[in-house]
Amino acid sequence: MRLWHNPASPFVRKVRIVIRESHLQGIEEINTPVSPVNPHAELATKNPLVKIPALQMDDGAVLYDSSVICEYLDTLNPGPKLIPADGARWHALRLQSLCDGILDAAVLCRYEGAVRPEALRWQSWIDGQFVKIRNGLDALEREVASWGDTFQIGQIGAACVTGYLDFRFASEPWRESRPQLAAWHQRTLSRASVSATIPSA
Repeated sequence: MRLWHNPASPFVRKVRIVIRESHLQGIEEINTPVSPVNPHAELATKNPLVKIPALQMDDGAVLYDSSVICEYLDTLNPGPKLIPADGARWHALRLQSLCDGILDAAVLCRYEGAVRPEALRWQSWIDGQFVKIRNGLDALEREVASWGDTFQIGQIGAACVTGYLDFRFASEPWRESRPQLAAWHQRTLSRASVSATIPSA
């Protein structure tokens, strides 16, 4: 299998954590620079949306986006499933969706600040995205105590959220009013899958 990825992407990180938590071997990781204004020509032949991550399976078919890739990889996972099949499934998928929504807003803010020409940036739009980010973080703070030692697809998403905020928005004081989430984030750094996938430029 081949994974088109970029280590700065939080959605890629989710997939890379799933690979490591599932102890899957033999997946070639292809570092692929992407930009919303400069599409990657080779990636476009694999994913018509020209987005990462994209996973080519052994039969040649390509999967995207991160949620679909993670669900497929979990079918190959020989150990405890990261997406539970019982009644906890919907809770896990809801938590994953919450985290994906936070990341969607954060990535849009990153593009607005790093890609859009300064004269064209829309601060009210950025502020609106940060409302989503902060509301989402508040929701994580309310429920993080119930997670215990669980580290499934929803918690993987939460690790990607807090890690991406530290990486791209270091000035955002997300820890100040969310001490339980901050403590949980610190504990996750001891997991090999998390520490091995810390985002980099």
